[in-house]
Amino acid sequence: MSTASAPLPKRLASLVRIEHTVFALPFAYVGALLAVDGWPGTVAMWWVTVAMVGARTLAMALNRLLDAELDARNPRTASRELPSGALTRTQVVLLSAAALGVFVLAAFQLDPLVRWLWPIPVALFVVYPYLKRVTWLCHLWLGACLGLAPVGAWLAVAGTAPWEAWVLGAAVLVWVAGFDLFYSLYDVDHDRAEGLHSWAVRFGERGVFTGARALHGAAVALLALAGVGLDVGLFYGLGVAAVAALLAYEHSLVRPGDLRRLDAAFFTVNGVISVVFLCFVALDVAAR
Repeated sequence: MSTASAPLPKRLASLVRIEHTVFALPFAYVGALLAVDGWPGTVAMWWVTVAMVGARTLAMALNRLLDAELDARNPRTASRELPSGALTRTQVVLLSAAALGVFVLAAFQLDPLVRWLWPIPVALFVVYPYLKRVTWLCHLWLGACLGLAPVGAWLAVAGTAPWEAWVLGAAVLVWVAGFDLFYSLYDVDHDRAEGLHSWAVRFGERGVFTGARALHGAAVALLALAGVGLDVGLFYGLGVAAVAALLAYEHSLVRPGDLRRLDAAFFTVNGVISVVFLCFVALDVAAR
C-alpha cells in the first residue's frame, strides 16, 4: 500500500515518526524517577507520557510544515507526506493544533509550575526548523529540545529542578546533538546547494566524526556528574557504563568514507541507549 492510500492515522503517524519517541520518552521517565527517588505515581507518569507524546508530535509536525518546500527539493525527503501530497497542509496544521492542545492539557494536570513554563518548549520547536538557514549550531538547538525531557518531567512531578536535573538535560542535549551530526551527512550535498547550514557543511565528514566523538564523550561525563549529586547506587553507575559502551559501538559502525551502517548507528543504537539507561535507573531506584 502506498503512503498516499494508507489510512489517515497511519499517514499522520508516519509524518511524525512516532516510533522515534523512544529517543526522548525514556529520559523523561528517568527525570521523573530521580526527582522523587522512587515511583512518582501512575497518574503522574501517565500525564508525563501524554505531555511528551503531545510535545513531540507538535515538534515534528511543525518541522514538517516549515520545511515542506525544502523537503520537496531534496531527493531523500521528496517522498515525505507533505511534498508527495499524501497529506495536506491543512491536515498537518490541524494535527499541530491537536498536539498543542494535548500537551497543554497534560501540563495542567502536573505541578502548577509547568502551567507557566509550557510555552518555552513550544518556542524552541518553532525556532528549530529555521536555524539550519542561519547557523551550523542547529544540532545543539535540537539537542536542547530533547534535553528538556528529563528537566520538564522532573519539574512536573517535583515542582523544582536542582542542578542534577539540568546536568541530566545537558547530557541528553549533547547526546542528541552528537548523533544528529551523523544524520547531517545524509544531506550534505543538498544543504550546500541550498545554502543551508549544518556541521557537515561547515566542517566536512571528518569534522562530523570528531564533533560527534567529543559530544558523546561529554554526554557520558555529564551522566556521571549527575550521579555524583544524586543518591544513586551501583545500577546507575552500570547504566552510565552501558551508555558509554553503546556509544562506542555506535561509533564503530561508521567511519569516514564508510556510511553503510549509518541507519543502524542513528536509529537502532540510540533507541537502545535511552531504553537501557532507563532500565538501569529504574533498577537503581527500586533497589533503595
